Amino acid sequence: MSHDFEKIRHDFAFHIERERNLSVHTVRAYLGDVDSLLAHIHSLGVSDFSQLTLAHIRSWLANQQVKGGARTTLSRRAVSIRIFTKWAHKKGFLASDVGISLATPKGHRTLPDVLTVADASLAMDALGTRVGEEEGPLAVRDLAILEVLYATGARVSELCGLDFEDVDYSRNTIRVLGKGNKERTIPLGTPAMKALNSWIKDARALVATEKSGVAIFLGARGKRIDQRTVRTVVYEALSALEGVERMGPHGLRHSAATHLLEGGADLRTVQEILGHASLATTQIYTHVSTERLQKAFKQAHPRA
Repeated sequence: MSHDFEKIRHDFAFHIERERNLSVHTVRAYLGDVDSLLAHIHSLGVSDFSQLTLAHIRSWLANQQVKGGARTTLSRRAVSIRIFTKWAHKKGFLASDVGISLATPKGHRTLPDVLTVADASLAMDALGTRVGEEEGPLAVRDLAILEVLYATGARVSELCGLDFEDVDYSRNTIRVLGKGNKERTIPLGTPAMKALNSWIKDARALVATEKSGVAIFLGARGKRIDQRTVRTVVYEALSALEGVERMGPHGLRHSAATHLLEGGADLRTVQEILGHASLATTQIYTHVSTERLQKAFKQAHPRA
């Protein structure tokens, strides 16, 4: 990569990390796309970044598609580069924003797998039985993790980041820090609050060490729990359910959203609970509910 390209990449990285405050995963994805584009135009003989054209970007995207990029990935790449060229134009690296007219490939939205209400209850009951059989503090923790994720539709990162001060016992709510450092408050039902209380008051101290700090959920060695552990806990808890493919914490998030809508919650409320920036993201769950409704109708109605 030329010195010119390296400086531009460095300045863009600073912009998205510090000024736009994007998550680590988003920053990594955007910079990966920019690196890939810069390497591509370098291979085409472009050494002066100011010579970048829309044709170069389209050539790069086509190249990614030939390599087998999924439509959703290509869609994200187009978004990354549009943000990049807009910034580059604003900073004077480009005479015009060459990426502004770049069409975003529409990703085929696959409907997420969701649990039935009965399966969700079964999974909680099975973990509750484990706790009753005195399998130690981690069984109490695992039940609290599952109950909170299903009750709130929270992301794994949000659950891992929970501290004591984030629980409001008088209102039965938790406060989480979502994408873009946006805070939101989510209500908890009685079973989830009971499971959370049981972990905090009766079991957490048996795992806690001087490294625990104010983290609510801890790993086996007393540090704040990591996302991989939470995923393992959820995979194992749901693996026993009949007919359920490998499902992790995001499956519980999908299930929570779907069950809320099926129970009569309006789309805006679900959007707020899930912390979606756009209502369009939440709308996918209306399709899930319609599909499930049709399936139930076909199974139950004599003239379906």
